[in-house]
Amino acid sequence: FTFAYQGYDPQVQILTRNTFDPLQKIYERLEIQTKVHQTASPDKGIRNLVDVLDAGLPAIVYADMFSLPYNALPYDEGMWAMFPILVYGFSESADLVSIADRSRVPLTVTGEELATARGRTKKNKYRLLTLETANPTKLQSAVKAGIRDCIRLFTQAPPKGSKNNFGFLAYKKWADNLVKTKTRGSWQQEFPPGRKMYAALTSAFQNITIFGKDGGAEREVYAQFLDEASSLISNTALKDIAQNFRASAKAWDNLAIKLLPDEVPVFKETRELMLDKHQLFLNKGNAALQEIHQMNNRLDEIKNQVSEQFPLNSTEAAELNASVRDKVLEIHDIEIKAIKDLQKAMGQSPE
Repeated sequence: FTFAYQGYDPQVQILTRNTFDPLQKIYERLEIQTKVHQTASPDKGIRNLVDVLDAGLPAIVYADMFSLPYNALPYDEGMWAMFPILVYGFSESADLVSIADRSRVPLTVTGEELATARGRTKKNKYRLLTLETANPTKLQSAVKAGIRDCIRLFTQAPPKGSKNNFGFLAYKKWADNLVKTKTRGSWQQEFPPGRKMYAALTSAFQNITIFGKDGGAEREVYAQFLDEASSLISNTALKDIAQNFRASAKAWDNLAIKLLPDEVPVFKETRELMLDKHQLFLNKGNAALQEIHQMNNRLDEIKNQVSEQFPLNSTEAAELNASVRDKVLEIHDIEIKAIKDLQKAMGQSPE
């Protein structure tokens, strides 16, 4: 998907693991009972949170990523993203909230900072969720349903929007747009050399490598899931298929490097800064904020630099796009085999 909002750099969104409302599916398939507390009052929102924590329960709250200081994202009135995070402690006397959110270490914010993030949108304002225990007898059926969902997203009608934006057709569409010059959505027209191309390359890289766990468009995570599923549902074929997804993970990582290649020094620096910044957050959390802000400042300098003097001419930019296209088609071929094998393993006829 590509987006271009007035006043903002364009974006390329590579949604390589968007299953659409995955939490709700987990709750239903594992028969997890949920309890929702929601209010328009910030004071009541705090009381609900404290009551849940005092009862010894972890609290899933919805908060705006742009409003939480540890994310080091620029605040903008027109930009928000409500994500579920886990709050497991709140000291009112110290005005300190303890949060688990992607980082490998505890994260903290003040009560006011959390309230601001929780109140950012009307739909999820001060929303809090608690969970009861899952039904373990439903685990096997839930695993099978998850695998069938994966197959469906690759091969059948999409959950929403154009079929060309999902599954194998999406790879073909992206590959075509990278090299065609006159079609709607072509990168030559949408992302010509300059700031727009830089924005496309960096946003695609972000989606593939940083939005998630350990890069590779999370194909390694899916491979680990198939390894576990093989034992859970007594289907040994899944272990072999997991190796296909490990090959896909490597191909996705190679694609990410091709987006910001070593041969262009300023692109290489951008890539390394983005990765280093992500690892700092994962390993140090709040303690890395000063270093992360310094990296953000350097990334802003690079963005301004490439806006004024882009490192590639039109021919070189076209060559880069063509090399990215080759990697996209390589992923397509690896994953089409993986999904066909997955269909056979699950007793489906490959389409």
